[in-house]
Amino acid sequence: MNAEPVSSVAAEINRLYEVALLHATRSRELLDAALVAAWQAGHLLIAEKKRVRHSMGPSSWLLWLEANFDGTPRTAQRYMKLARRVADESFLRGMSLREAYDRLGIAMQKTRTPAQCALRRQLPAHVSLANRLIRALKRERIRSADNEKNSAFRRDLQLLFETLRPWFAGFPADERRERAARPRCR
Repeated sequence: MNAEPVSSVAAEINRLYEVALLHATRSRELLDAALVAAWQAGHLLIAEKKRVRHSMGPSSWLLWLEANFDGTPRTAQRYMKLARRVADESFLRGMSLREAYDRLGIAMQKTRTPAQCALRRQLPAHVSLANRLIRALKRERIRSADNEKNSAFRRDLQLLFETLRPWFAGFPADERRERAARPRCR
């Protein structure tokens, strides 16, 4: 009497086991395909970056990315690092994207603590803008020998500096030093 329900339960368990195996295999294939696609995209991004920088100048790469790449600039950077560090796609088999990044030493985005994010939200808009300006200036050194381009860049920065100056004119020097000593959230 009980033999029939037990065999149907066993059959269902075995059917679900086969479905799980099928999906696990398919999942691994899709994971490999995703990693190879990121690696190939990295190669294309490297070639395009050379072309864009050669034809439009070094500062145009981020603009090109913003206009043409659906991912973030950080994702593009990781894809390019992946392409530079891996010579053959067979190296990537059996890994997830995160595992490949970890194994190759490609940094992933760090998570912020709630206290760090709260500090970032508390900063006034002019301070955030000034911090962004400082970071941009550190990243973008003027390397061009084109004096006209340098002059235009300096005029733009001078205008921005004059716009921001009144915001900081009222801060005593001690308070500026105290604010500079606080930990930053990036």
